[in-house]
Amino acid sequence: MDDAPTCYRHPNQPTRITCQRCDRPICPQCMVPGSVGFQCPECVSRGMKETRQRELPYGGTRTANPRTTSIVLIAINLIVWVAVLLTGGHNSRLVDYLAMSPYASCQGPDGYYMLDRAQCMSANFQWADGVGTGSFWQVITSGFTHIDVLHLLFNMLVIWMLGGNLEAILGRARFLAIYFTAMIGGSAAVMWLSDSYVPVVGASGAIYGLLGALLLLAIRHKGDVRNILIWLAINVVFSFSVANISWQGHLGGFVAGAAATAVIVFLPKDRRNLQWPLVALIALLGIAAIVVRALTF
Repeated sequence: MDDAPTCYRHPNQPTRITCQRCDRPICPQCMVPGSVGFQCPECVSRGMKETRQRELPYGGTRTANPRTTSIVLIAINLIVWVAVLLTGGHNSRLVDYLAMSPYASCQGPDGYYMLDRAQCMSANFQWADGVGTGSFWQVITSGFTHIDVLHLLFNMLVIWMLGGNLEAILGRARFLAIYFTAMIGGSAAVMWLSDSYVPVVGASGAIYGLLGALLLLAIRHKGDVRNILIWLAINVVFSFSVANISWQGHLGGFVAGAAATAVIVFLPKDRRNLQWPLVALIALLGIAAIVVRALTF
């Protein structure tokens, strides 16, 4: 006499096969091949539902805490600011190393001068290499460097306000892709449009990219964009009316961030495999623009 258990869905079907997830007996009619062994229809359905719940609207993966990435970005900016503060603030040599100058910078007692290295050194001014003289890391490090505490606090507040919401919609990887693509785009615009001998610092280029992402998402979901446009308008006026603000970095960051976001949110679902190649292309175009400009000095 066969004492085998019966299928939980078909009591008249004896079986010695069990579901790999719930251990319930399943007959051949109920066996669904899994990565290892077989699963019952209910576990397969539950697993598909969990997968759908983890997947975000544009292909990203839901994270346990969508603010984690923003916290890490803020922490890096704070650590760099403390290091700059402890090494002399505005006079810190660390700023010379981390800030981005399109060509280089020569700082004297009254500001920056368009002098070459030999002239700068002979005048006893402070020379610092820039991207044009080989310091390509400044494209990224400048985006994590702040000197003025109000500049730092404002930028970190915006990252905190926007970062968690954007990551909750896009997922961590896509959020970071937009952030760094915007940072590269901002640096590219500074290379071509700003004074070659004046260094720039701050996360504003990346932040304007996040503003571009927010605007594109609002348009994609047919939301009310008026508040976003008002916020952008205020920031544009601020960028052009206040001295020592790099409107070039803001413009480049906004354009690059919006372009990367457009690729992510407007591609049809069956073309999502093109998201990463196209976002990478946008970032590479920014890098190419930086390299070409550096070679023309």
